[in-house]
Amino acid sequence: MPEVSSGSDRDHLDSDQPIYVSGHTGLVGSAVLRRLRAEGFTRILVRRSSQLDLRNRDATRRFLTTNRPEAIVLAAARVGGIAANSAAPADFLSDNLRIQLSVLDAARELRVPRVLFLGSSCVYPRDAPQPIRESALLTGPLEVTNEAYAIAKIAGLIHVRGVRAQDGLPWISAMPTNLYGPNDNFHTEHSHVLPALIRRFHDARVRAEPVVRVWGTGRPRREFLHADDLARACLTLLRHYDGDQPVNVGTGQDLPIADLAGSVADAVGYRGEIAFDEDRPDGTPRKVLDISRLSAMGWRPTISLADGVTATYQWYLDNREHVRR
Repeated sequence: MPEVSSGSDRDHLDSDQPIYVSGHTGLVGSAVLRRLRAEGFTRILVRRSSQLDLRNRDATRRFLTTNRPEAIVLAAARVGGIAANSAAPADFLSDNLRIQLSVLDAARELRVPRVLFLGSSCVYPRDAPQPIRESALLTGPLEVTNEAYAIAKIAGLIHVRGVRAQDGLPWISAMPTNLYGPNDNFHTEHSHVLPALIRRFHDARVRAEPVVRVWGTGRPRREFLHADDLARACLTLLRHYDGDQPVNVGTGQDLPIADLAGSVADAVGYRGEIAFDEDRPDGTPRKVLDISRLSAMGWRPTISLADGVTATYQWYLDNREHVRR
């Protein structure tokens, strides 16, 4: 099928269709769930991992066969920061491949009309030209600290593209940048950088610690998108996009990790010293996405980093007894 242009009035999604959101308790899935409910979707299918292990092909197939969704948002994944990826690369590869194969194979067998697979900007080469265009995929070596996770996500992108070519189903993929927001993992070492910083600076403020040590040099540049803005993008893509190329989702703006650390410290109210542990890995030197394809569809991010960090910290304060940490 050809791409649907940004000016098309065709809508691939009806609010009364059953739509399955996998990973609905996590950062991305919960944001998508909130957005669907806000826009009046009435037949949203969800299951906790304790109820449905998506690594189990037979159980996944039974669930999808019984419930027959018209659309799927594949947001379930095993995720983590540099430390988690470096410590368990085989688990990150295996778990994510099994989740993806279970869902995508069953959805293909049932000919589910719309599937949105969520990849990650880490699929791009470590030294890709900046800002990164979708065409940079598979043009160079990956960042070694998260290559297992990236390989799994690349496999999902190719899987979706293959189903489109072989079966003619209008499945699509999106490539989000670094995300943050409610229901994130706030572990100090195993989570992504922004929630880890929120937790570290909060703990340091409460304990009156004079110094907070941040991994790496502070020089790498990163782009951050609030999960609620990603959820809006997911609905835009599900409704109006039909192309075989993945679509970047980000802000198109980045900043050094040192500046991010300062912003988080300000939001938390920490007034001590910020020190950088240069013996720890930096990861990719820079990663900012070209979002022109999505922008042409009329989507724009609406939550500034300053407002998003402040809101996320407040959410952490309100929920810290129950958050993943």
